[in-house]
Amino acid sequence: MAARILDGKALARSIQQRLAEEVSAFADQSGRAPGMAVVLIGDDPASAVYVRNKEKAARKLGMHSEVVRLPDNAAREQVLAAIARSAEDPLVDGMLVQLPVPPHLDPVELQHAVPASKDVDGLHPANAGRLLLGQPGGLIACTPRGVMAVLEHEGVELEGAQAVIVGRSNIVGKPLSLLLLARHATVTLCHSRTRDLAAVCRRADVLVAAVGVPGLIGLEHIKPGAVVIDVGTNSITDPALAERLLAGQLRRLERFRDKAVALVGDVQFAAARERAACVTPVPGGIGPLTVTMLLENTLIAARYRQGREQRRVGDASSMSG
Repeated sequence: MAARILDGKALARSIQQRLAEEVSAFADQSGRAPGMAVVLIGDDPASAVYVRNKEKAARKLGMHSEVVRLPDNAAREQVLAAIARSAEDPLVDGMLVQLPVPPHLDPVELQHAVPASKDVDGLHPANAGRLLLGQPGGLIACTPRGVMAVLEHEGVELEGAQAVIVGRSNIVGKPLSLLLLARHATVTLCHSRTRDLAAVCRRADVLVAAVGVPGLIGLEHIKPGAVVIDVGTNSITDPALAERLLAGQLRRLERFRDKAVALVGDVQFAAARERAACVTPVPGGIGPLTVTMLLENTLIAARYRQGREQRRVGDASSMSG
């Protein structure tokens, strides 16, 4: 029996419907909508598409959304000043620096310049530290949150399960490993130097591919009946690779032959469909959920801020009384 395809788009729509109601309630209560800002440096076409999608999704939910656009040759000081302005903007609750940034800039420095309270990417050391220590009040990276949303929606039993993550990035692999550990899974975090990767992956009840290598995970990596989550987003132009990775997907092959480009994951989809219990597709799997979790993080940041402001007002009232 072919693996069931986990529809990330449908789940994202469902979550966004709930978020729209919560955003409306927040606006009614506080007198303003939650606000998000994206700092976009340069004219990378993929980044422009990602930012446009984020902006569109935010406004659809009734959020305030703005994009701070800077030229490709923007100096470090110019970028840091733009981040500081958004950080101080009372209309902005959550913000992020869109990656990648031009090579003359340090992405880590820029990400750390975003205040932890507005860091909707969850990459500030304070937020990463709260996640590591299991402390509440932090913002968690969006893609790992999207993966957990799929697993929760599907009712995947994580307690005691063997979870293998291929990829140890700060954006996906490391924070996801902590979220899975918090749900009492036994977690193995793999990387480019893992010996006999296929053997390690075959132990997984839950296998997450997040390494950015097209089709890295094949039949030999997948345990029969495993849940396979493909986080990879790779643009391919090689015809031979496309024929191999899009095997059995006739419409997608036709589109590739027409446009000479296709988006694929880290998992060989045909192999996963043959052996796994369920699998997320690329596109249409974790991607839509990443954007959705970004919006939810913005709402969470707005609520945290509202709580802090209310506490300050309460403290001032008690002192004056």
